[in-house]
Amino acid sequence: MTTLAPALPLLRIGPHTVRPPVVLAPMAGITNAPFRTLCREFSGGKGLFVSEMITTRALVERNEKTMQLIHFDASETPRSVQLYGVDPVTVGKAVRMIVDEDLADHIDLNFGCPVPKVTRKGGGSALPYKRPLLRAILREAVAQAGDLPVTIKMRKGIDDDHTTYLDAGRIAVEEGITAVALHGRTTAQHYGGTADWDAIARLKEHVPEIPVLGNGDIWSADDALRMMRETGCDGVVVGRGCLGRPWLFGDLVSAFEGTGTRQAPALRQVADVMLRHATLLGEWIGDESRGVIDFRKHVAWYLKGFAVGSDMRRRLAVTSSLEELGGQLQELDLDQPWPDGADGPRGRTSGNNRVALPDGWLKDPYDCAGVSADAELDTSGG
Repeated sequence: MTTLAPALPLLRIGPHTVRPPVVLAPMAGITNAPFRTLCREFSGGKGLFVSEMITTRALVERNEKTMQLIHFDASETPRSVQLYGVDPVTVGKAVRMIVDEDLADHIDLNFGCPVPKVTRKGGGSALPYKRPLLRAILREAVAQAGDLPVTIKMRKGIDDDHTTYLDAGRIAVEEGITAVALHGRTTAQHYGGTADWDAIARLKEHVPEIPVLGNGDIWSADDALRMMRETGCDGVVVGRGCLGRPWLFGDLVSAFEGTGTRQAPALRQVADVMLRHATLLGEWIGDESRGVIDFRKHVAWYLKGFAVGSDMRRRLAVTSSLEELGGQLQELDLDQPWPDGADGPRGRTSGNNRVALPDGWLKDPYDCAGVSADAELDTSGG
C-alpha cells in the first residue's frame, strides 16, 4: 500500500486533534450510532465520526426521533454532530441548546445537500449562493457555540456557471469557522461524474488560515492518500466509500500510519459484520425486527462483488429477524475470498443535470428573499 512521506501534519478541529486526518461523512439513515460504533471499532477509535444530519428546527422543538439521533455512546469522543438549517435564528438556538445541555463537542453545518426537495426551497447546496444568508448563519452559529468548534461541509456550487466554494470559504474564515470540507461536485452533478479534486486544491490555496478537508471519490485508503498528495488538503472526509465497508477505517489508519496493512475479508467475516451491524441497530432502536428492517438497505453494499445469487439477495433484503438473517447468511458460500473489483462506487451514483431552485434564485446572489422554512426537511447528503 502507498504511504505518505514525510509525516503528516496534525489535523486540529478546535481543541481536538484528529489522527489520522480522517472524518466519517454524515449520511442520513447511515451514520447513526450503530454504524459509527462499527467504524470506530475497525479504526481503533482513531479519526472523527460525525452523526447523521440533525435538522435545527426539529432539535429546537425536541422532536423525539431527533433527540434519539443526537444521542452519543459514552465511548464516543469527541462527540461530533452535523446540523442543517436555513434560518440564522433557529440555527443559533440549536447551537446554544447543544452547548447548554452538553450534547456534543463539535458542530458541523451542512451546506452540501443536493436533494431537489431541499434545493427548490433554497436550502442545502443552493444556500451558499446567497452570500449574506450564509454569512448570517455562520455568524450566529459561531456566536452561540462558545468554545465549541464549528465547521462546515459544502459543494463547489450549483453548477459550473455558478460556483460558490471560494466565496463561501472566505466567508467561513471571516466568521470564525474552524475548518471547511469540500465535496468536489456541484449540485447539478449530484453524485454522478467525477469529483473535482483540483477544486479542493484551489480552496486550500484560497483559505490557508484554516484546515481544508477533501471529499469525493475516496473508495480506498490509497484514494485518500492520493487526494492529500494531489490537493494539499489537511484531511479527508469519507462518505459512500465506507458503505458496506466499515473496515475501510482500519485500512485508512494503517495507510496513514505507514503499516501498509489492508483488510480483504472473506465472505465469512463480512457476514459476521453484517449480523453485528443488524444486532446493534436493533439494540439502538429498541426493537430487533425494526433493526433488521433498517439494516436491509446495507445488504447490497456488503455483498458487492461476491457471488451471491439474485434470489438469495432478494431473500436477504426482506429479512425481519436476526435468526432469519443469520440463517440465510449461513446458506452462502462463506469461504469466498475478497473479490477483485469489490471496491469502487456504491450508493447513489447518478447525475442530476437539472437543479431545482426557487424562482429567480440565480438573479442576485445578495437577494436572500425566498428561503422557506420548508427547506428544513428531514433529509441529508452532500
